[in-house]
Amino acid sequence: MEPSAHVDTFARDNLPPQDQWPVFLLDNPDVAYPARFNCATELLDRTIEAGHRDRPAIWSDVDGKPQATTYGELLALVNRSAHVLVDEMGLHPGNRVLLRGPNTLHMAVTALAALKAGLIVVPTMPLLRAKELKQIIEKAQVSAALCDARLTAELARCNDPKDEFYCAGLKQTRLFHDDSADSLDTLAINKPDHFTACDTAADDVCLIAFTSGTTGAAKGCMHFHRDVLAMCDLFPRHVLKPSSSDVFCGTPPLAFTFGLGGLLCFPLRVGASTVLIEKLTPETLLQTVERFHATIMFTAPTFYRQMAPLVAHHDISTLKKTVSAGEALPDSTRRLWHEASGIEMIDGIGGTELIHIFISAQGDTIRPHAIGRAVPGYVVQAVDDAMQPVPAGTIGKLAVRGPTGCRYLADERQAKFVRDGWNLPGDSVYLDEDGYVFYQARADDMIVSAGYNISGPEVESVLMQHEAVAECGVIGVPDETRGQIVKAFVVLNPGYTPDDKMVAQLQDFVKNSVAPYKYPRVIAFIGALPRTETGKIKRFELRTLG
Repeated sequence: MEPSAHVDTFARDNLPPQDQWPVFLLDNPDVAYPARFNCATELLDRTIEAGHRDRPAIWSDVDGKPQATTYGELLALVNRSAHVLVDEMGLHPGNRVLLRGPNTLHMAVTALAALKAGLIVVPTMPLLRAKELKQIIEKAQVSAALCDARLTAELARCNDPKDEFYCAGLKQTRLFHDDSADSLDTLAINKPDHFTACDTAADDVCLIAFTSGTTGAAKGCMHFHRDVLAMCDLFPRHVLKPSSSDVFCGTPPLAFTFGLGGLLCFPLRVGASTVLIEKLTPETLLQTVERFHATIMFTAPTFYRQMAPLVAHHDISTLKKTVSAGEALPDSTRRLWHEASGIEMIDGIGGTELIHIFISAQGDTIRPHAIGRAVPGYVVQAVDDAMQPVPAGTIGKLAVRGPTGCRYLADERQAKFVRDGWNLPGDSVYLDEDGYVFYQARADDMIVSAGYNISGPEVESVLMQHEAVAECGVIGVPDETRGQIVKAFVVLNPGYTPDDKMVAQLQDFVKNSVAPYKYPRVIAFIGALPRTETGKIKRFELRTLG
């Protein structure tokens, strides 16, 4: 590894042993980076040098009116904030800094400033509670926090010696989006608008992204400066193909790598602009497209399904590309969105461990029912329990290699995620002869009933085609006779009655659509599915419901 710029060596000291690392595919001109660079400088300063200084970088909604921050203005804000981090807060390269805020200009500035100063950003979801924040702070040994002034309540508990969630190692907290005398914003006003970026190594850790936690305790995924650029130079370059004239928008939080890439790093890399608005609903996301003339959208399948019937009431003619990720995209949702908008969805599989999307397809390369193929720069295969490739058409565990990969922060689960140099994201898939990947389920969500392998997402996709179903989640539950049976949790649309007649109707609908053995033998009607802040179904919570 290149000599580190970090004074605080915690991150490099706590990388997994190198024999537990995946194989990194770096012999690729797309990711042929120099040994030393700072990703914030590459995303901002270099983009300005390419001629984009006066172009809008970030659009905000201020008192109901669109407001643009140009690349030149953004650079000045970032540099002044970086001075505060170093001068007033006394932070040193390698220190971990917790970031807590919604999708706003302030959050983007704070993240870029921390990266430029050589700090390691630890972004957190706005809805996390003190208990969850404590776990992250102590796991990453965070000494400083930067917090939106409107989100202080839970973090304040971590600063209170009398509270059960007190974190003794958290020495200082500075607020942003705030006009008090000691806030980051106020202190930055009088700072110079020039800042010399920390001379970080390409393989210095710059981000510890904690997983969104659908399957239990969150894990800290450590990413290098080169990983941030790699996520910008593979999926966007080969699949999304954005240009400087594009306007990005969407819902994933910047604290989630899906959002960090899609709503900040991808647009900055090409000199495009992005719209950062917090608390979007399906209705207000469509309004955002209309008001800001957005051309590229990132959100989860649930939002696309909910937006489809609303499209006719909005002018979204500027919208050209829509990206779905975060959870499986049902075919019914893909078709519904295409019928409503005329736009063919770009689906993708990514993951916090690999930082962003590594399987996808767009345009003429989309194949029915498939997610896509390996994004150029990545290699994928389906393997058996012995890590041997399985024949085309045979279900196996997804295995991935590329220029990014899993490096957990001091976590014994590293050895489970990486085997024989391959990343194992935990998905069951099969590949066809052309390398297209067909998603089946999370490996832990494959339902084995009376010897049959049943994909929960496939059953969900069928149920979602029924006019009565608003959303659903399917799991396997224990059964003495069959080992497991299929159970569906269904949220009905208004006007439909959750009774035995509806159960039979839905069961028959599935039997008539796919192999009858896949039908849900038990259906429970609930008011809403439990979801993470990023929109994924919390299947482990469904299992607790029985």
